[in-house]
This record gives sequence, structure tokens and C-alpha cells, in this order.
Amino acid sequence: MTNPQEGISVQEMLRQRVSLRKYAERSVKDEDLKAIIEGAMRAPTAGNMMMYSMIIVSDQDIKQRLSETCDHQPFIAKAPLVIVFLADLQRWFDFYLDSGVEDFCNEQGREFSGPDEAGLLLASCDALIAAQNAAISAEALGIGSCYIGDIMENYEIHKELLDLPTYVFPIGMLCFGYYPEGERPKPRERFESKFIVSENRYKRLTEQDREVMFASRAKGFNPNNTLGAKNFGQWMYAKKTGADFSIEMARSVRAALENWRGKHVAENIE
Repeated sequence: MTNPQEGISVQEMLRQRVSLRKYAERSVKDEDLKAIIEGAMRAPTAGNMMMYSMIIVSDQDIKQRLSETCDHQPFIAKAPLVIVFLADLQRWFDFYLDSGVEDFCNEQGREFSGPDEAGLLLASCDALIAAQNAAISAEALGIGSCYIGDIMENYEIHKELLDLPTYVFPIGMLCFGYYPEGERPKPRERFESKFIVSENRYKRLTEQDREVMFASRAKGFNPNNTLGAKNFGQWMYAKKTGADFSIEMARSVRAALENWRGKHVAENIE
């Protein structure tokens, strides 16, 4: 297997990485897909439990549907490879039932209940760490990627579309494809590390710190924007944090959380 990034340090590869939304018009080779999956599965995982699953979306109709339900992003349907990363405790709790854990708990005076919010967060960590390993493995092969957080929206639709059981939640999705020849986008600016990294204790930024932190981004603010914002902070809130897709995402996550309340397993397994 040839490595397009051979001779480039890992640090330099990370500096060059971008969220890629336009791909070369060719399929991801089987050997490269295998390397991406292997990289994902070597990711750190809590207790070696691997509380995640991956769905490779090869059906074009499903990709098209996801491009609509994930905040109307047409490039999803055109991506050569789409993988959905799932926080998954279904496997473990099915196995617990297979193993007679409920009877064991009754004998031991322990409580036997389904996954709770902490379990969802831990499984989400597992899934996202695996996803990032997949993204970096792909990058090393000259395959770009783009995260789609909007997979957390429309929980009911995605649950049916992907046939997700009770204790599985789609926490992230990655679109992959080879970089177009001669069209590598320039990496976007990041905040300075002094605003992100502190030592020993959390450092809350002052108003002056925040003014300096956001100054370069605020330069691009258009006072004639269509959102009616008077400054960059108002514009970002209207565009992202308080946007319709964020409101739907919050509703969707709340709906999914109903399955992660530590209920009795037998009552909550389909």
C-alpha cells in the first residue's frame, strides 16, 4: 500500500488537514477502507469495551436521504465513503441478558438497570475517539474527511433509516474521499493556544481576553448581514448556536435521552 503522505511528519499532516467537502470522483479503494476501519478500531476505549459501532453507508438512496436530514448538505450524497459512528451499549446489555446478569444481580442484592446518561457520554467518547482515528488514518492515505455533527438531529428519522435499536445513538458521521488533484484547500485559522490551554486549573477569560481572541474573526463580520446581527457575536449565535438546526439537535438529543435513563433493561429493549 502506497502512502501519499510518506515523508511528512504526523505534526505536519495534522497542520495540513482540512474539512474536505469536495472529493476526487473515484471510489475509496478496498485496501484503504480496510486501513481506515483498522485505524478506528485501534483507538483507545474505556475498559477495552469498544462501546461504539460503525455503519458504512454504501446505499446511494440512504446517502441522499442523509444529505437532506443532516441540515441539507448535498455534498454528503456525493461523498465516495460515508461512515456513521454510533455510541453503542446495545451489544453489552444484550450480552448481559444472555449471561443471566439480572438473576446474578438479584442474588447479590445489586440493581440491574439499563444505560444511563453517563453511559451515553462514555460510549460517545469511545465512538468519537474511534472516528478521529479513522480521520487521521484516512489523512495518511491522502483521503480527506469532514465531520457531520448534524447526524444527531432528526433522531426518530435516523433511528428508522439506519435501523438503530434502543441503546444506540448516532453521535457523529464522517464523509471521506480522495483530495482532488491540485485542489487542496488551505487550513482554516485556529484560536491561539493561550486562549484554549491552561495549567492545573481552568482559566476563565476576561472580556479583554475575549476581545483579543475573537478579533481576527470579527474582522470578517459584515454589518449588512441577512441575520440582522450588529456584531460578530450576534451573527455567530444566529448562524450556529441559536440556529434552527441547533434547536432541532437539542430536541433530538432530548428524545434519545429518554432511552438512557437507567430504566429496567427488560422494559426498554425492543
